[in-house]
Amino acid sequence: MSRPVHFEIHAADPDRARRFYSAVFGWKIEKWGDIPYWVITTGNDDQPGVNGGLLPRRGPDPAPDAPVHGYVMTISVTDIDATIAAIDLNNGTVALPKDKVPGVGLLAYYKDTEGNIFGILQPEER
Repeated sequence: MSRPVHFEIHAADPDRARRFYSAVFGWKIEKWGDIPYWVITTGNDDQPGVNGGLLPRRGPDPAPDAPVHGYVMTISVTDIDATIAAIDLNNGTVALPKDKVPGVGLLAYYKDTEGNIFGILQPEER
């Protein structure tokens, strides 16, 4: 069974979002490498929960009167190509194609039948 393993917050102003989430929830948010990406630690590893990331939004902000919009949840899969085939078979659509993230694995973003974006990640073997 595949489980959620990561979420992402897309922000017009990542530094402003970092300050908000750190102040409100006490999350630890640290820059990751030389790319515009910050890793979010929401709690200790011995507690239930999921960690995430923060990155610049790729496109315009959602309209103020838009229906619910939120974080992108990423789901761990054992075979990204088989998962992509199942998504295609069940009328999902590609949002961002599969790409390799060094040190992380293969990552792709898709839209479900309702237009919600989610990520799928085939982690690198360790």
